[in-house]
Amino acid sequence: MYIYSSDEIKKADTLAEERGMPVFTLMENAGRSLFEALTCKIKKEETILILAGKGNNGGDGIVLARYLKQNGYQAELSFPLGIPNTGGPAEQHLRYFEECGYLSVPFHKETNGDVIVDALIGAGASLPLRNDAEEMVQWANSQKAVRIAVDIPTGVEADQGTCDKAFHADYTFCLHGYKPSAFLIPSGRFYGKTEVLDIGMPQNGRFRLWTEDDVIETMPKFSSSAHKGTFGTGYLIAGSDEMPGSVLMAAKAALRSGVGKLIVGTSKYAAGILAGQVPETTFLFEGLQKAANKEWPKKIAAVGMGPGLQNKSMIQEALAHLLESEFPLVLDADALDERSYPKREQPVILTPHPGEFNRMTGFKVKDIQANRIRYASEYAMKHEVIVVLKGEHTVIAYPDGTGVVNKTGNSALGKGGSGDTLTGMLTAFLCNHKNSMHAAANAVFLHGFTSDEWVKERGMRTMTATDISDLLPKVMKRFEK
Repeated sequence: MYIYSSDEIKKADTLAEERGMPVFTLMENAGRSLFEALTCKIKKEETILILAGKGNNGGDGIVLARYLKQNGYQAELSFPLGIPNTGGPAEQHLRYFEECGYLSVPFHKETNGDVIVDALIGAGASLPLRNDAEEMVQWANSQKAVRIAVDIPTGVEADQGTCDKAFHADYTFCLHGYKPSAFLIPSGRFYGKTEVLDIGMPQNGRFRLWTEDDVIETMPKFSSSAHKGTFGTGYLIAGSDEMPGSVLMAAKAALRSGVGKLIVGTSKYAAGILAGQVPETTFLFEGLQKAANKEWPKKIAAVGMGPGLQNKSMIQEALAHLLESEFPLVLDADALDERSYPKREQPVILTPHPGEFNRMTGFKVKDIQANRIRYASEYAMKHEVIVVLKGEHTVIAYPDGTGVVNKTGNSALGKGGSGDTLTGMLTAFLCNHKNSMHAAANAVFLHGFTSDEWVKERGMRTMTATDISDLLPKVMKRFEK
């Protein structure tokens, strides 16, 4: 489940060799793992065309071809970019392939295959592609065949998402771990379905996927004697006369996420609307103005601020005081801006979408999408905050340089109010999780999981932000021990 940059993969290869596992052995392991994964998806009567390059990615393809042939599959190995000739492990595996009695075949554009395997370049690629490689990609994409990439599609770089012409895989078998570009835009769309294959190296990366098992393991467990103090008191500073719905959605999500007591600081008009919808809530009228005057409830466990707020100057004034406080903060919407953050004991969680992150950093949205993991991590480390960079494959970056990527969720979340709902969930989870990193990751995972559950039985376009809170009881039950 780990995600490795190209530099991290190089270091892992070097360390493996120092510990007695040379690249030749890793290549053998990769080819065998590819064979085992591929044969679950193909039939013996299908023709498999393996397009191999000169480097290590090509070597993986050579080993795969050998295993396929040894087991009676109709495999053809071809080198459209040239045969390995540097004396390295790829050439060594090619010699062994030939000693087993097998031969590679010249590539012709008239060649047909039911399955095309891309083992041309791999994680060491740099863009733009050479003309011959680009032509191969275009040819492969034009074929009526199942397309499978080894480690990374040709035309995609490992660490960033910018790409134009690339092998459009139906499946990508990632070796040792995912590469960042599998979760970036637009590169992630060339991967197809992804699966990680073990090649015998130890796992130890800075970023990884957050999984169902992680959620189950880290969700708080409460005894039968738990009370509202155990679940914590959350405080939402949100909403206005013009935008009362924002605070309503955040409040409902916080209550459904297990907060013990919820106080909402909002306008009198918004409070009047909320009172009939969420009677479990208590109110502090004009909470934003009071925060600007250093006034807020006592004994609160976490504060969420931002959804539906309008007065930007008062937001800044209130934030200056809140950042000096001693409780965790969740900041969203107009509470997000370009600023520095004081060193503090309790965490600050920022929840920007790419447009808000642009406002915070000055980076173009296109560049943010192509470098989501790196930019979020650099900002989190520089400002010592937790960054939840929302969107497809939400990135949760921690101040210590580690982080997780979330794979739950779909475009049903692309509706007004989804972010307000997440703010409520994050605030509640900070109240009852001891570990703020786990709180952030679990809230994002479950927020996305509700939309995945919705689309199983309903249309994707029909989901609204309030449906998230309505589904949370069912979803939370699944992850509670």
